[in-house]
Amino acid sequence: KVAGRLDEMLIDEEDGVELRFDTLESCVTFFRLFTDAFHHGMEEDHLFPGLEEEGLPADSGPIAMMLEDHRQGREFVAVMVANLDAARAGDTQAGRAVRDAARAYVDLIVDHITREDGILFDMADNMITGSACATLCSKYDEVCASKFEGKTKEDLERLAAEIL
Repeated sequence: KVAGRLDEMLIDEEDGVELRFDTLESCVTFFRLFTDAFHHGMEEDHLFPGLEEEGLPADSGPIAMMLEDHRQGREFVAVMVANLDAARAGDTQAGRAVRDAARAYVDLIVDHITREDGILFDMADNMITGSACATLCSKYDEVCASKFEGKTKEDLERLAAEIL
């Protein structure tokens, strides 16, 4: 939903509405801490190893594709972080870099979520069962109780609600 809001902001800007850098910065914070540190971290630290234990290779197929998406997403977010202050100050080159990275990120994450929901999570439901599933669920609960740069999962969910 946050990526959808960023998409709307980018479309609005193309129609002449000034880009709200405060909201964009909140989106970037959400992407760094919730999408990447929490969600992708959970996948990389727990889900993918669980799938590997069940025989799914990490160097090809769905896991490799997801890892590549995570890598690309981190690159796009890093570009936004590196250029946001200069763009806010009126630097047109930095502004273009932020907009291009934001557009690329939105496009990537929408496709990524579609592949997760339509392929990866279905595979996980079928492959990780019984005690392995219970272990994965307990790991999820542990990650949910973690803090990300001092913010809880609930703090980040509130940030998302503010963005929307």
